[in-house]
This record gives sequence, C-alpha cells and structure tokens, in this order.
Amino acid sequence: MQLSEADLTAVERELCRRSLAEFAKRAWKVLEPVAELKWGWALDAICQHLEAVTDGRITRLLMNVPPGSMKSLLTGVIWPAWEWGPRGMPEMRFVGTAHEEQLAIRDSRRCRDLIKSEWYQKLWPVELSADLDGKREFGNARKGVRQARSFTSMTGVRGDRVILDDPISADNANSDAKLEAARIAFTETLPTRVNSEKSAIVVIMQRLNEKDISGVIKDMGLPYVHLCIPMRFEPARKCTTSIGWEDPRTVEGELMFPERFGEEQVQELEKTLGSYGTAGQLQQNPSPRGGGIIQTAWFKYWTVLPQLEFTEIFVDTAQKDGQENDYCVLQLWGRSTTGQGVLIDQRRSKWQAPELLVNARAFWQKHKGTVFNPRRMGVEDKVSGTGLIQTLRREGIPILPIPRDRDKISRGHDAAPFIESGNVLLPADAEWLSDFLAEAEKFPNGAHDDQMDPMFDAIETIQRRPPVQQAQARPVPTVSHWARR
Repeated sequence: MQLSEADLTAVERELCRRSLAEFAKRAWKVLEPVAELKWGWALDAICQHLEAVTDGRITRLLMNVPPGSMKSLLTGVIWPAWEWGPRGMPEMRFVGTAHEEQLAIRDSRRCRDLIKSEWYQKLWPVELSADLDGKREFGNARKGVRQARSFTSMTGVRGDRVILDDPISADNANSDAKLEAARIAFTETLPTRVNSEKSAIVVIMQRLNEKDISGVIKDMGLPYVHLCIPMRFEPARKCTTSIGWEDPRTVEGELMFPERFGEEQVQELEKTLGSYGTAGQLQQNPSPRGGGIIQTAWFKYWTVLPQLEFTEIFVDTAQKDGQENDYCVLQLWGRSTTGQGVLIDQRRSKWQAPELLVNARAFWQKHKGTVFNPRRMGVEDKVSGTGLIQTLRREGIPILPIPRDRDKISRGHDAAPFIESGNVLLPADAEWLSDFLAEAEKFPNGAHDDQMDPMFDAIETIQRRPPVQQAQARPVPTVSHWARR
C-alpha cells in the first residue's frame, strides 16, 4: 500500500521525535543544502547524550571531541530546534556561549534560520516572537528563548539549558590569564545562570590545556557525565558513560570518524598540529604520551654520583600559597666533569615569603660545608624572590639573581636538546622523582611547572662552562642517599 503525503509527514515527525540523529540528518539539508553529510558513530554518541539531557537522565554533561565533529552544529543549532519542535518543548530557554560572542551568535542565527525554514515550519509550526527576533536573541510564542553570549559575559541571562562550546580558543590555551578568567567564569558565574535544579549545563570542547574547563571539572570532581572520543583509539582510555554507552572501537589507533577524517588526513593533521595540538585537540589528552617538549625517556639516572666540577642551588618562587598556585622549589644541581647536569636534592612546598626564607636558608646550610658545598644560589628575581635575594645577600650568602625575561616554553625548547642527549641525571631513589617526571611529561600544558623552571636555569648555567678557578673537581659520595636527606 502506497503511503499518502500526510502519512509520510507523520512518519517523518515520529522518526524525528524519537531520534535527534534522524532529525539532524534531515536538518542538515536545510542548513547545508550543497555540502554532503558524512555521518558516523561518534555523531550518534553526541546525539544520544543530548537526548539523555532532554529526558532528564543527565543534568551535567561534558563532551570532549576533536574539531570538525559537528559538535557546535549538533549542540548549539540542531538540539534546541529539536526540543522546541519534535520533542514538543517550546518553553525551553537556551543560553549558548563560546569564547567569542560572534561564534555564539553564529549558532543562534543558524538555529533561528532552521526553525524559520519551510521544512521545519511544515512539520512543527513553532510561532516565533516578532518582538524578540534577532541574531543574538530570539524567542517563540511559548516563552522559549535562544540567547547567545560570550562565555565570560553571561550577566543577565538564564536558561534551562546552558551550552558552553569551546570556552577558550587554541590561541589562548597557554595564557594563564585567559585560563584563569575562564575558570572564574565557570565556577562563579555559570552555576548562577541556570533556572532551577532541573536545568542542564552542557560543556562541549576540545582539550587544549590541563587547566582548561575540562581540567577544572576533573580536578574539582564535579558530577559531570563525561563523553570523551579521541581521534585515535587508546584502549587504556576507553570511554564508557552512565547511559550505557561505550566506545565501540577495539584496535589501538583506530580512527574515530573515518568517513570524515581518513588515515591520510589525520596524519597530516598530526604533523601540522604537532605533539601538543595532537594530544589536546585530537586525542583529548593535553599531556602527550611520553612527554611534549621534554620526553621522559630522555632522562638518565644516578645511584652513584659522578665526579662534579661544581654545584649550585636554584630557587623558583611562587607569588601566593593558594591551592591553585605553583609551588616554591629549591634544587641542588651539579655539573659533572663530563659536562652533565646532575640533580642532587630538592625541596618543594607552597610557602609564604617568611617560610620561603626559612627553608631557603636551611637548604643552603644543609649543603654548605659538606662535600657538595654549593658555590652560590640562583634565585628567580621577581615578587617574593626579590625580597629573598636582598635578605640572603645581607646574610652573606652569594646570590645570583635570575631574570625571567623569556617565556617558559622558549626556555623549555632551549633545554630540550641537552636533556635529549642524555645529559641530565636524576636521583633514582628520590621520593619526589615520580612527581618530577609527571610534571616534565606534561610541560607546558600541566597544572604546574615549578620544578621545570629551576631545571632550565641549571641547564643554562651548566652549559656555560665556568671559569677554571670555579670549576675545581672534588670527590663526592659514592652512594645516593644524599638525595633523600
């Protein structure tokens, strides 16, 4: 029996009501009438989790997917139109945000265009408000609203659905100021933008830095359902979620979306993005496996110290002692007679200025007059470091002020060849070794980099051969226990 046009329309309505994915495939023809739609299981996964939000099974959702995965189109354009029309929820109020307001406005405009389209209005005649019909904000006759705002400027808006789409750009991913502004907006502003306890927050983004919003959610232990789809499958990171979804891949390196990103294209992306971009934007893991600028396999280890030409202490100071701030670090380094950098001892904690002074003085006294006998102390010359320099100088300790006039990433690249050549030796039995290696592996995208800064200072000093009179070799202990005293 041949179905009538009314029957076909009813079937289409029902298919779209049941499935956001089916609605999205039909909406694509309205939004992109020329471009071919390429669909894959990853897009189904995004749709399934958004459906769970609609059904009330999820109120906090974090989705990490690579760029080019239709995340903005599905979440900020198609999903609101689906709830208003096929799901019969025109009263829903949406706030769409992004790191730039123009991007949020783009999605709001496209959502409005979809709802106004002949196809949509034929199937779901949602009446739009004549008084509220702009690119930045539009509404319907049932008091539903779709608003667009910059992520850091959400004052005055509230929603039943708050969508946070890429809260920080790739260009600003290593800016501490931008990361901190995003963190404050997420923790202090965003939670107040929801209408009720039943309202939902959806964060969809690519990973760019360990301190990005995904990192904040993870570190704070916030109750977000986490959908994570890396470009290449990593069995150890296989994702499963509370709605019963799991990554369908089984082979390591298997691609997420071969219909859209084939092997050749992914290899080109990996080459173009480099290790950091690949780890974050493609693999959703902003610390590259094995390290980024610094590969942990490059380090060598000592259990018996080599003969040393000289030793020096290097100090990295922190501005504050709050939980979110870096640590203060004291490191004793030596230069071997073969030109290697040897890390001998370290102390690390979150000290205020008076505590830093006490510990720096004690660290100097611990080693001065021993077989190590450091020739001077290099101190970062800024903020609390400046006061430390002045006080210790008055006490007769030889101090080398170290200006930090170059960014840490450049300094890391300068130090990397020396480390890669096997010229940095670490104490094999130090209790802090695992933390040191974890920080090195994640640099410069880790939450902390305080142990890296004095290492870079030490390497720079060690590579500059000192005057002969300052480079007198002397015997050293033949056991490693100094590193833990």
